[in-house]
Amino acid sequence: MSDDKLSLIINGESFVLDVDPKMPVLWAIRDLLGLTGTKYGCGSGLCGACTIHLDGKPARACLTTVSQAQGKQVTTIEGLEFSELKRAWSDNNVPQCGYCQSGQLMSAAALLAVNSSPSDEDIDSAMSGNICRCGTYTRIRAAIHDTAKKRT
Repeated sequence: MSDDKLSLIINGESFVLDVDPKMPVLWAIRDLLGLTGTKYGCGSGLCGACTIHLDGKPARACLTTVSQAQGKQVTTIEGLEFSELKRAWSDNNVPQCGYCQSGQLMSAAALLAVNSSPSDEDIDSAMSGNICRCGTYTRIRAAIHDTAKKRT
């Protein structure tokens, strides 16, 4: 443990942690704070299951250290207030096993925050770092399009 405590703002709430600054924020979120919606997948930033938002931008929690997250607004799936997107996810029967869904939703929300009417190519590009082993990519794309249509 370090002598200096680190402060994180997660889903609008402040937390002070006495951890190694190099600890991945994923473990702080899941193990220390009990927010288990953010999943551990590959540990290498390749699958997207651990996607969170840092100041509104998608980031891999398995690669982001607690010190890198300090001073930034961290949003996890528990703090995502994008009900239209969550509803479209359900309406389009996106989840199968569900493991990747929190990361998929976080990436989709980040896309829609900056692009209110994404094309298929925009969606494919924004979602390319998220792997769905069940292969629900066409339903994910449909849910994103449905959400964009309802918001315009």
